[in-house]
Amino acid sequence: MSQPEAPPIRDACDADADGLITLIGGCFAEYEGCLLDVDGELPELRAIATAFAGWGGRFWVAEHGERVVGCVGLSPSVDPGGVELRKLYVDRAFRRHGLGGTLTDRVEAEARRRGAPFVDLWSDTRFETAHRFYARRGYVDGGLTRDLQDRSASVERYFRKAL
Repeated sequence: MSQPEAPPIRDACDADADGLITLIGGCFAEYEGCLLDVDGELPELRAIATAFAGWGGRFWVAEHGERVVGCVGLSPSVDPGGVELRKLYVDRAFRRHGLGGTLTDRVEAEARRRGAPFVDLWSDTRFETAHRFYARRGYVDGGLTRDLQDRSASVERYFRKAL
């Protein structure tokens, strides 16, 4: 299979809702029992730019043609001074070609621009491939988990990278 052309990345807008829902829903569908309940659990997907701006954050999408094939955001972390990487998702056809790294680079560059000394993230315990990706990029498993008590019975692991 040939490597897909690197898709352009831009700041997200609220009109990206359908594309984000399709992308994230597709990623969730790869895991048994992982359900996307937009209105009940992730309503921010309906107006992503507004939501992240309201949280003091930023959100990006990668597009191939008219289709959203990747996304990532950041917001201030719970621990003062840092940022939290949020919602890193890449369409299956664009994985292992550098898009996840490029999106993560955006978050880390924005974190540095803001003077943040670290980036935190939480990732579903089922997303083991993502955990290996984060470890290769210098994120350290903090040994903490949290139960979201959502429809997917999600339990997330905590990671941090010092900048």
